[in-house]
This record gives sequence, structure tokens and C-alpha cells, in this order.
Amino acid sequence: MDIAILLYDRFESLDAIGPFDVLRNLPGAQVTFVAKEAGPVKNSSGALTVLAEKAMRDVTSADILVVPGGFGQEEAMVDQETLAWVRAIDATSTWTTSVCTGSLVLAAAGLLNGKRATCHWAALERLREFGAEPTLERVVFQGKVVTAAGVSSGIDMALRLAAEIAGDDIAQAIQLGIEYDPQPPFDSGSPAKAPAHIVEMLRPLLRHSQSG
Repeated sequence: MDIAILLYDRFESLDAIGPFDVLRNLPGAQVTFVAKEAGPVKNSSGALTVLAEKAMRDVTSADILVVPGGFGQEEAMVDQETLAWVRAIDATSTWTTSVCTGSLVLAAAGLLNGKRATCHWAALERLREFGAEPTLERVVFQGKVVTAAGVSSGIDMALRLAAEIAGDDIAQAIQLGIEYDPQPPFDSGSPAKAPAHIVEMLRPLLRHSQSG
């Protein structure tokens, strides 16, 4: 099972690494990090570098495609080489997935037109620009296309995908292996739950980071 995870400058690290740590445990899984050119790619903060093992031109098919979000997604959305590659891999894939604003890359590639999809809450409404129907659900399955909401939801998405592919027992074993048992100290994980002043404090910071 070939799994391709797209990297681009200023990707969000957990968007990629969360699904990686789940999906790599599937039976027969072979995970490859892919970028426009093979080599180091910096995450959204610039503090972490992940090695893209292969260039896009060297990866022509995959069973699973994972597209992370991140502050560099704006550039990825208008990069024709990236969009063409995403469309080409989607044409071969069994599953095409995204995390966070990675769904905007899928949308820009024309893969979400008429589909329900999710995204990070701060960018959710932008999905409408590309003919998608935004929803605040954490994980959305639409045929073979699976979108996950912000950052940490990529782990949930990957576990649900693991269950679809290998069954509930394997997915639960993977969950136990990574001890994914969230017990956060606050119930502020979505704008519907977080105090209003926290939402308003964060919103301009997210806008500034995306524009930077």
C-alpha cells in the first residue's frame, strides 16, 4: 500500500506527522514524503524540517494521498505543478485525503466541487469559493475523498481511514499503540466551545500568519 504525503514550504507539521504515525502502521504500508523537489522542507514555524524523499515527478501513483495544511497552503493553491500532481495522484488513488487547510489545496485542484468538506475553522468558509459545501464536522467522508478539520483532527481521520481499510481491530490496535487517549485540560478545541474572547484573540493571529 503506497501512501504519499505532500510537503510544501510552511506546511503544518502535525497535519502530516499525525496521519503518518497512524497510517505507517497499516499492514503493507509504504509511506513516502513528496515535494516539488526532493530534500528538506520547513514547517509553518520554520523550526522543524522534514525530508521529502522524492520529487513529485518521481511519484506517479499512490493508494492514499495525504495533503496537509499550513500557512504555505496559499502558495500551494496557486502552484500549477502542485495542483496538476494532486489531480494526477487522485486519478490513481483509492483514498484522497486532507488535513486542515489542505482541503483548500484539494478544492483548488477541483476535487471538492459539489462535495461536503471540512477545514480549519478559521478558513472553513473559503471552501465555498471552490464549489464545496463547508461543514464543521471533524472528519468528512465523501466517496474516496476524506477531509479533516484543523491540525489534530488528522489523527482522527487517519484512524477512521485505517478502520475502513483494515478493520476496527487493526485501527484500535494502532490507537492503543500510539496511546491516543485525549484528555485535554480545557474544552476549547473548537470555536463553538472556546470562550468568545479566546476565539477573537486567535482569529487575527491566524490571519496574520496566513498572509505572512
